[in-house]
Amino acid sequence: MATTERITSVADEKSFHVEEKPHCVQGDIETSTGEDTDEIVVLQNERDIATHVISVDDDPNLNPWTFRAFFIGLGLSAFGGSLAQIYYFKPASFGLALQQTILVSVMFLGIISYVIGLAMETFIPRHGLLRYLNPGPFNKKENAFISSWPVQPRTLHWVRKSSLSNGILLYPSKMLYPVVLPLLSMLDAFYRDGIEARRKLKVFYFVFTAIFIWEIFPEWMFPLLTGFSIFCLAAPNNATVSRVFGGSNGNEGLGLLSLCFDWQYISAALNPMSIPLKAQLSSFIGYLLCIIVFVVVFYNNIWESQNFPFLAQLLFYENGTVYNQTLIMDSNYEVDPALVAAQGLPFYAGTWVVNLLTTNLSLGATFTHLLLWNKDDLRAAWTWINMDTLRSWRANFDWKFWKHSGKREVIANTGDLDPHYREMLKYPDAPNSWYFLTFVISFILGLVVIYKTDSTLPWWGFIIAVLLAVVSILFFTALYAITGISLSIQTLVQMIAGYLQTGKPMANMFFVLYSYNAVSQAMLLLRDLKIAQYAKLPPRAAFTAQIIGTLLGAGLNYELMDSIIDNQREILLSVQGTNIWSGQQPQAYNSQAIAWGGLARELFSSGQRYQWVPLSYVIGLVVPLPFWIIHRYWPKLRMDYCYTPIICAYIACLSVGINSSAMSYYTIAFLSQWWIRTRYPRWFKEYNYLVGAALDGGTQVMVFILSFAVQGAGGTSHLFPEWWGADQNGNYDHCLYL
Repeated sequence: MATTERITSVADEKSFHVEEKPHCVQGDIETSTGEDTDEIVVLQNERDIATHVISVDDDPNLNPWTFRAFFIGLGLSAFGGSLAQIYYFKPASFGLALQQTILVSVMFLGIISYVIGLAMETFIPRHGLLRYLNPGPFNKKENAFISSWPVQPRTLHWVRKSSLSNGILLYPSKMLYPVVLPLLSMLDAFYRDGIEARRKLKVFYFVFTAIFIWEIFPEWMFPLLTGFSIFCLAAPNNATVSRVFGGSNGNEGLGLLSLCFDWQYISAALNPMSIPLKAQLSSFIGYLLCIIVFVVVFYNNIWESQNFPFLAQLLFYENGTVYNQTLIMDSNYEVDPALVAAQGLPFYAGTWVVNLLTTNLSLGATFTHLLLWNKDDLRAAWTWINMDTLRSWRANFDWKFWKHSGKREVIANTGDLDPHYREMLKYPDAPNSWYFLTFVISFILGLVVIYKTDSTLPWWGFIIAVLLAVVSILFFTALYAITGISLSIQTLVQMIAGYLQTGKPMANMFFVLYSYNAVSQAMLLLRDLKIAQYAKLPPRAAFTAQIIGTLLGAGLNYELMDSIIDNQREILLSVQGTNIWSGQQPQAYNSQAIAWGGLARELFSSGQRYQWVPLSYVIGLVVPLPFWIIHRYWPKLRMDYCYTPIICAYIACLSVGINSSAMSYYTIAFLSQWWIRTRYPRWFKEYNYLVGAALDGGTQVMVFILSFAVQGAGGTSHLFPEWWGADQNGNYDHCLYL
C-alpha cells in the first residue's frame, strides 16, 4: 500500500515528551502515583487529552472530495442505517432507561470504510474510468468524511448550527466529546508512519480479531456468558434471586454481582474506556442508589409494585394484566373519558415510576448544575442579547445566502484557541445561511407531515416543540460534550405536551418527535462536527455528509423496520423479550404517549397517583445546590467530582434491558480511567482509546453478521441447539423466568 500521504508522528511525539512533572493535588484520587510518570505527564483535563491523545497535525493537501469517498459513504450510510434499525429492536444494556438502545459505533463505520478504501486503493487500476474509484492513496480525511455520514435519519438538525452554538458547544477544548476519542485514535494509528504507529496498528488488529472471534460465543453459542451469576446457579427457582441477581435477559433483574463477557452489552451505549472518571464516579453512585431504591420500592409494595412485573415499560390493569389501550380511544385516536371510566386508570411498574421521577430530577438538576459549575463556558449563550449586537446583525445581514463565502476571520492571538480549531480556520466554514435554508425546508415539511398524517398536533404545538428543543440543546448538549453521557428530555416534553393537549396520545407522540428527538439528534450532529474538527475535515464536507446521509437513511430505516416487525412481532410485543430482540423502546414510547398524552391530569396532577413525577422536576432544580455550597467552603471534599444530573439519572439506570453488564462495565471503566491513566500514563495515551475502538469495531462487525445469519433480522432465526450454556426456554443465567 502506498504511504506517501501518511502523516508522520515525529512532531507530535516530540511535543509530548516534554520535561514536565505531573501536576499533583494532594488527596486527589487522580493524582499520579505510578511507575512511569517520570517519563510522561498524566493527562489531567480536556485540553491535555485533546492534544496528546489525538494528533493536532493537519495536511491541507489531503482531499476528502473524491468519488471514492462518496461511493463508500453512500454504501456505508445505507449499511449503517440498517444496523442502527436492527439495534433499535435489540434489548438494551445497563444505562439510562430511554437511551439504553445499543448504538451503531462510529468506529464500526470507520473500520469498514478503511478496509474498503484500502482494498480499492490496492486492487483497482488508476487509469481510465476506474481512476475515479482509485484516485490515489486512501487518506485520513476521506475516512473521516465517510465516518461522519449519519446512520440514522436526522430530524430538525437545522436549528443546531450557528456561529453562536458552535462557539459554545463545538470549538472549545472544554467540549471534549469523549465518545469520539477512540475513533480519532484509531484514524491516527491507520494513517501515521513510524515504528510506534506500526506497533499501534498491530495492537489494534490483534484486539479487533480477538473480539471478533470471541463474540460468536456470548452472542450465539454460549449466551450464558452475557450474564454469569453464581447466585442464579445456586438458587435457580428463587424469584427474589432472579429479580436482584438475574440480568442476562431483557427486563429480568438488576444483575447485581453478575459478570458479563459480552462486549456488545458492556459497551452498548457508552464505551467504558472513553468516559471521563468524574462522570464514571457520578454514574456509579447513581447505580448503587438504583439497586437500593428499586428493592425498597418493590418489596414495600409502593405504587402497588408487587402486582406488576419487577421491570416493565408497559401499562397494566391493577390485577397485573397488560392494559388494552385501544379500548379507551375513539376512532380519532383520542382518549374517551367514558371508556376510561369503564376500563379504569392504568398503572406503571413501580421501577418505571422511579425512572420517570429520577429522569425529571436529572433534567431540573442539569440547568442548575451547569449554571453553577459551567457558567463561564456557557456565558456566550446569553451575553449576546443586547441592542448593539442586534444592530450589528441587522447592519451586516445579507439575504443573498448563496453568495456567502464562509471565510472566517483568523484571530491574531490564537494561543487560547483549541489547537484543533485553530487548524480548521484555514478552511471555509459552512455558512449559517446553508443551515437556515435547511431549517426553512424542514420546518415546512414538518408542518405538512403533522397535517397530512392526521397527527392531531396543531401548528402552534409544533412551534412550541421546536422552541423547547432550541432551549434544551444548549444545556443537554453541553453536558454530553463534557461528560460523554446524554440525558433524555422525553418525560419533560411529554409532560408539557400532555397538559397542553389533553386526551391526544397521537399529538403527544409527534410533539416528542419534534422536541426530544431534535435534541438527541443535535447531540449526534455536533458529535459528528467534532469528529470533523479533530480530523481537520473541512466544514463543508461535514455538512454535505450530514445532508446526504440523512436523506438516504430515512427510507432504508423504514423498510428494515417493517421487515423486523413482521418477523419478530410476538417477541416485540412481550414484556421481557429475549436477549436478541426486544420491543422495550417502542413499548416505552407508546405507553408514555397514552399516560401523558391521554391521561396526564388523571395520573400526574396534584393529589393523583403519580403526582410526584412532575414535581420532581422542580425538586431537581435545587439538588446541585448543597454540592456546590459544600465544595465552595470545603473544597477538599471534592464535591466537584459529583455531576448531580448524572447521579439523579442513574438512580433508575437498571429499569430496562440486560443489566448483567454493570459490574463488568465499572470494573473496566475504573481500570482504564483511573488505574491505567494515573499509573501507566504512556500506555493510556497511546493505547487506551485505540483498544476501545478495536473492541467496539470487532464486536459490531460480528453482531451485524450474526443478526442476519442466525438471529432472524432478515427472516427465520436459527438459535444454537439448547445446552447448559444456552437455555433457549428460560433465562440464560438459569435464574427463574418470571
